[in-house]
Amino acid sequence: MFDLTDIHEFVLALGRSLGAEIASPWFYMQLGLMLAGAGIAFAVGAGVRARLDTTSLAMGWPAPLRLFMRVFISCASTVVFALLMAVARVVMVSATWPSRSYLLVISAKLALAWLIIRLVTSVIRNEFIVRLVAISAWLVAALSIVGQLGPTIDALDSVAIDLGGLRLTPLLLIKLGVLLAVALWLSNLTSNFLEVRIRQSRDLTPSIQVLLVKMVRLALMLLAITMVMSAVGINLSALAIFSGAIGVGIGFGLQKIVANFISGVILLADKSVKPGDLVTIGDSSGRISAMNTRYISVAAGDGREFLIPNEDLITQKVVNWTYTDKNTLVKVNFGTNYDADPRLVCQLAIDIAAASPRATKPKPPNCLLTEFAEAGMKFSLTFWIADPDGMDAVKSDVMLALWDAFKREGIRVPYPVREIRIRGGALPVETTVEVQS
Repeated sequence: MFDLTDIHEFVLALGRSLGAEIASPWFYMQLGLMLAGAGIAFAVGAGVRARLDTTSLAMGWPAPLRLFMRVFISCASTVVFALLMAVARVVMVSATWPSRSYLLVISAKLALAWLIIRLVTSVIRNEFIVRLVAISAWLVAALSIVGQLGPTIDALDSVAIDLGGLRLTPLLLIKLGVLLAVALWLSNLTSNFLEVRIRQSRDLTPSIQVLLVKMVRLALMLLAITMVMSAVGINLSALAIFSGAIGVGIGFGLQKIVANFISGVILLADKSVKPGDLVTIGDSSGRISAMNTRYISVAAGDGREFLIPNEDLITQKVVNWTYTDKNTLVKVNFGTNYDADPRLVCQLAIDIAAASPRATKPKPPNCLLTEFAEAGMKFSLTFWIADPDGMDAVKSDVMLALWDAFKREGIRVPYPVREIRIRGGALPVETTVEVQS
């Protein structure tokens, strides 16, 4: 632990050291060389970026090398500055004492560290994470170069809070955050690689593929968290005190989330629905475009997507049009007047349905006379299509073709007859309006 006396002595020693350095003429010589080197590096870097085309220079190279070349050229000023400082350091060491050129060494190392950090962070897509990683890594590199990394680590480790046998310090939290971010990033890369391999497997059904991908992601995430906690020295048994609180939280606040997660696993395991199925859930109909941990996405075909919780698919009635067979029966109900020949009507309907491009050939269409109604005869035309997608459009095309055939054959479609009677005045007046079928 630091006390006030140690801090006071450290501040006084630092002040004396800075005063001695500023009073030395070699300090201003090094500062002048650094400013001159920065100006030359800026001019050279601008010229390099203006004259070199990274697209044509790295054409045909692998993507990572093209990316590194682009970053390297954009940081040409930093490279030139580091080289100039290194050359100036060598010249001054050969001419005078090494202690009179230490600022040149520090500036060269800091420039080199910044270049390495830029190259490493170029593979990260998130801009906020890039800035956070770059600033953190550069601070660590700067402290290490000036020889203050060890004291800084000791200061961060000197403040601690004990929680149930677990000693929490700022240093431990920083290590935990950095290692956890790296481990989760690596687990995400690994899971993405395995997901591509699983998706390419032809022996697995779509639902099993989704289930395996989710299990692999969850397992890798838990493995990464466990390894990081063990690496920073956190005993997992020390966290047992929090397990009861987590259980209570799951029981009260997270029960819906857990229920949806378990329901999603059940749906993927029993394969009752799978990506690509055409389903009707309540008032929502569409094709399943994605199955996630909490919900499934159903594309309605008109630009809308219904996000339906997994629990609803377990507890509610679900119509799966493509569960075992994609072949779908289309039914068209229509009617004619009694002047028509029912056999001719049935034959016309069968021929029209058979001529539809979506109608399946192995299962021929069928037309039945279902009722002698008050207004006319009622028929039911049924035929099969290979896929339920666009069933309404197929039904509309067949009905339009029926209308054209009826017009051509002189077959009339019955419609309601309305009778209006008006009584008034001394004599009853009776008016009848009939629309003949």
